[in-house]
Amino acid sequence: MRKKQLNTTKVFRFKRFAHKSYSVFNSLHKAITIGVLAGCALVSAHTASAESMERIYTETSTDSIPLTELDEVVVTASRVDLPLILAAKQVTVISREEIERAPVRSIEDLLSYVAGVDILQRGPHGVQADISLRGGSFDQTAILLNGVNLTNPHTGHYSFNIPVNLSDIERIEIVQGPSSLVYGASAFSGGVNIITRKETESNSFAKLEGGMYGLFGAETRGAYKADRSLHTLSAGYKHSDGYIENSDYNIVNLFWQSRFEINGANLDFQTGLNNKKLGANTFYTAAYPNQFDDTRAVFASLRGETDGKLKFIPHIYWSRHYDEFQLIREGTPNDKGHNYHRSDVFGMNLNMQYASRWGITGFGGEFRNEGIMSNVLGKPMEDTIGKYAKSDNRTHISYFLEHNFIFNRFTLSVGGLLNHNTAITNKFDLYPALNASYRPLEPLRIYASWNKATRMPTFTDLYYTTATHTGNSNLEAELSEAFEIGLKYIHPIVKGSIAAFHMKGRNMIDWVKPSPDALWESRNHTKINTKGFEVSAALDLKEWFGNGQPFRSLNVGYMQLHQNRVEDALISNYTLNYLRHKFSVALHHDVVKNLTLSWNFRWQERAGSYVQYVDLQPGEEVGFKPFSLLDLKANYEFSSMELFVNANNIFNTTHIDFGNIPQPGFWLSGGASIKF
Repeated sequence: MRKKQLNTTKVFRFKRFAHKSYSVFNSLHKAITIGVLAGCALVSAHTASAESMERIYTETSTDSIPLTELDEVVVTASRVDLPLILAAKQVTVISREEIERAPVRSIEDLLSYVAGVDILQRGPHGVQADISLRGGSFDQTAILLNGVNLTNPHTGHYSFNIPVNLSDIERIEIVQGPSSLVYGASAFSGGVNIITRKETESNSFAKLEGGMYGLFGAETRGAYKADRSLHTLSAGYKHSDGYIENSDYNIVNLFWQSRFEINGANLDFQTGLNNKKLGANTFYTAAYPNQFDDTRAVFASLRGETDGKLKFIPHIYWSRHYDEFQLIREGTPNDKGHNYHRSDVFGMNLNMQYASRWGITGFGGEFRNEGIMSNVLGKPMEDTIGKYAKSDNRTHISYFLEHNFIFNRFTLSVGGLLNHNTAITNKFDLYPALNASYRPLEPLRIYASWNKATRMPTFTDLYYTTATHTGNSNLEAELSEAFEIGLKYIHPIVKGSIAAFHMKGRNMIDWVKPSPDALWESRNHTKINTKGFEVSAALDLKEWFGNGQPFRSLNVGYMQLHQNRVEDALISNYTLNYLRHKFSVALHHDVVKNLTLSWNFRWQERAGSYVQYVDLQPGEEVGFKPFSLLDLKANYEFSSMELFVNANNIFNTTHIDFGNIPQPGFWLSGGASIKF
């Protein structure tokens, strides 16, 4: 307990969080302002940002105020990192413990268990999946790794070509709804930020697994701690012969992280490589079952953070993605020329944040250049470079300002993003954000938010032209405006949330055609309105019923969406095939000593339809059928080793996410891991 005199101001630094959910802001009956250091522009979130959280509070009476430690995960749902209960948006956090007990082999598989996330897979285990939030398309979701925006300007199909293994991840943050202020212009309908582990001591990890359809996987990670630095290297390999013809894959990941402590400041470096070679049976058109894709993604970033009341967080990053797409796989009949692409992103930004008695003000700017060279996408080049005869380039320039403050039980965040893109307009456009929340009871918070966002068309939207598709170089930027209200409840036994939202989108981009026999054309829809709600609850059954029973945790989630559009009847390839209903349940329990089971069930119903192909020819238009899946993981722990068995799609349910691309039936696998 700290005693303070009337109207004095103290600054306290938190070195760690407590492990009690109810400890969050127990002293909020006083006037308190909470400030957290912003991550790098477009939110370079690192778990270490929580360590540098500052708390400034001013007394309004002579009563003493307890210095309460905060236990809640600090999320990047605003330009100022806030404990989850204070974030005035719907934010889902997948913890390390949830990742370790899930019966999955990739980030995409893991996200499929979240009720508020729509995962459309063309292939399992991280082969290829499109991620959408709240009825948006896969191009409208920003994908970040430790705050580095890896959203691919070539096409969102490749945004999840990320060089990390599941065992590298500390947590995943999913921010629902337009978030341009937080994640930049690509966060049209939300963002997914993957936070990797920040080791504190030297250690090692290894994992091997195998299973049906020639499945093989290996992961290894090692961390070395020096005097004032820590370095981590991880590697992973995944292979399968495929569950149907031409669905084989080989995936390699390499990832390096270093952290240096330099005179009261931190310097973080990361770099990685992701390489995929995969059979792409009917991936992008059902008329060609022998497609093949060979991709390679590399990236690097350097981030600094100073100490003090005025923080400086500079950041520089670069990423490159190579793609060789074969419409007809080499070595098969009628093999012909392939598509070659190389996309590059280079960015730098500076975030500053100032803490005062009036709150925390974050401000800064970013420069981001996106380019592509290709033999099919872009404008003709004067001089060809290797296989590349076409290219295009554009630059984003943005500035942001946000202020966060707390008055007793009321929290308010006001901010905006000024964004200019050289390919669309000569002026800056403003995308404002207003978020507010009120705490009527200690564990309960009611919130409301209003946000605007934008998205640039990808280079594929603009230029992709084949025998089945026609690009459109006159596409305009998409625009969205969203309203959201909800409540959050955080207690040691139960954590829950309810959110209702209405998003208005215009100039929506999708691949559409007026009839089954027509070509797919990239087009701006006039307007699409999305309404829906999400409900989630997580119960700690050990905390509730004690240790005398086997059940550990129960998680339940449900999402419902409805879309309407102002447009002529069109067959949609992406946007109008939204997830109408999704229900998920996860149960974790003990069996005998050291043996646990994790059950994951989901049911979903998709709106829209697709053209069903028969003998490689288009046939009737049919609707998507609802389906349910049940997965199971058995895990046995002893000493520093773990043995596990995964059973996916236990009832061998026939299902599809995209038309004409059947997903795997029952798949059994198992393996072992060791820490030392």
